[in-house]
Amino acid sequence: MCVLTPRALTSPSSDARRRPPLPIVGCLFEPLYRAVVAKRNRAFDREQGVTRFDVPVISVGNLSVGGTGKTPMVRTLVEMLRARGRTPAIAMRGYKANPGERSDEEAEYHDALGDVPIVAQPDRTAGIPEHLRTNNAIDCVVLDDGFQHRYVARDLDIVLIDATRSPFEDRCLPAGWLREPVDALHRASMIVLTRSDLASTARLEGHLARYELPLAKATHAWTGLTRGDDSVVDPSELTQRSVIIACAIGHPSAFVVQCERAGCVIEDVVIRPDHHDWSASETHKLEHAALACDGLVITTGKDWVKLRQHARTPLRFVRPALTLTIDDEGLTALSGALDRVLG
Repeated sequence: MCVLTPRALTSPSSDARRRPPLPIVGCLFEPLYRAVVAKRNRAFDREQGVTRFDVPVISVGNLSVGGTGKTPMVRTLVEMLRARGRTPAIAMRGYKANPGERSDEEAEYHDALGDVPIVAQPDRTAGIPEHLRTNNAIDCVVLDDGFQHRYVARDLDIVLIDATRSPFEDRCLPAGWLREPVDALHRASMIVLTRSDLASTARLEGHLARYELPLAKATHAWTGLTRGDDSVVDPSELTQRSVIIACAIGHPSAFVVQCERAGCVIEDVVIRPDHHDWSASETHKLEHAALACDGLVITTGKDWVKLRQHARTPLRFVRPALTLTIDDEGLTALSGALDRVLG
């Protein structure tokens, strides 16, 4: 467990995840990693092993490992598609799902989107046609974390870039956190800068201009708080309220910053690795800490999927209802791209 003091994560750029996984040895292996990625992409460019389906496929992905806001972006796309009278399915890997259970992200989609069809398996080229055969209503697919999953052909390739983490200042694995070189953006259809309110984007936009792609800016806003019993309260409930922050996500510092902006009195910050499976013991320790300061445990929707299995005092837990807001110019570009794909 990594427990950080409240001041340790006040800036998104101070996130410990910005340190490369192998700071020294990684530089020796990075050229080999890049060569393997390049060879793999050349095969995909020739459409080797690529499957195309009879329905439009919209991919949401990124260049880096985790934490760019793919889940709220996928939710936004599903809502936009439904508003157009479409019946989308979400295709995802289902990372770290326990046998017979939904993964944390799959469960979060079900909580937020109700009965949306979800294909949750690593081999999406096998899972998608199975769902298309059994559900004739599905007429489009949103591919979650699909930029590098090129086995599935896509009609629209949306790449998310966290505005607080410029890929132009990073390196490929294992020397950095990039899954592939930045020039992979040449095959993208559109770029969305997430968390654009947490950093100046001018320099990053200057770098991205060379790719001549439509660009949208997105921000994350809390529109409500959901308690453990699923009742909803206003975020103002957090003002001057003692909280224990608990999260296991790709970009924890951004979550902490949002808690600070909400006016919380942060008593402690408990960070675990992305997709962590919270245990009963850990959950009860969080509850005890919240009770000790007469406060709340504030967590994410993805974490609550795990924590709620063990919570003995659910009303001590709150999670923000997160809304992705896209700037007008970017929303126009995205809407136009969707209409062309669906046309």
